[in-house]
Amino acid sequence: MHIMEEREEFAGRLRNALRRARYAPDSPTVLARHFNEIYPGRPITVHAARKWLLAQAIPTQDKLRVLASWLDVPADWLRFGTVAEASHASTSDQNTEVTALLARMTRDEVSLVEDLHVLEHDERHIVREMILLFLRKQNQAKGTLAVTA
Repeated sequence: MHIMEEREEFAGRLRNALRRARYAPDSPTVLARHFNEIYPGRPITVHAARKWLLAQAIPTQDKLRVLASWLDVPADWLRFGTVAEASHASTSDQNTEVTALLARMTRDEVSLVEDLHVLEHDERHIVREMILLFLRKQNQAKGTLAVTA
């Protein structure tokens, strides 16, 4: 495959992953801002993000892994459009677990997860911390009840 075709296919997968994750698929500013929030290395420029989206460049492997993790897609799929066998088996197991979990959820619970997914990364982190706080409080209360009973 020609390098230009690889870049175009990568850019298409990146835009699809951004769209699926409910980010603007054509905004290098949004891509750079959110990527830089989680990337531990030197921040990327809006120009670099633009080059990724317009099929002018493909990110380095470390950046690709962060992109894939952030967008919740396999890194090999994002880069090459394929999924490695080990990743595929793991993803299949995860899909089965997710399907079972969704089957047990009420419509309100599914709606809550959808709403959570729309929030910004920092906002989701705050919600996660609040949930963990409630769970710790609940577990402490159960522990207290068990000791009292």
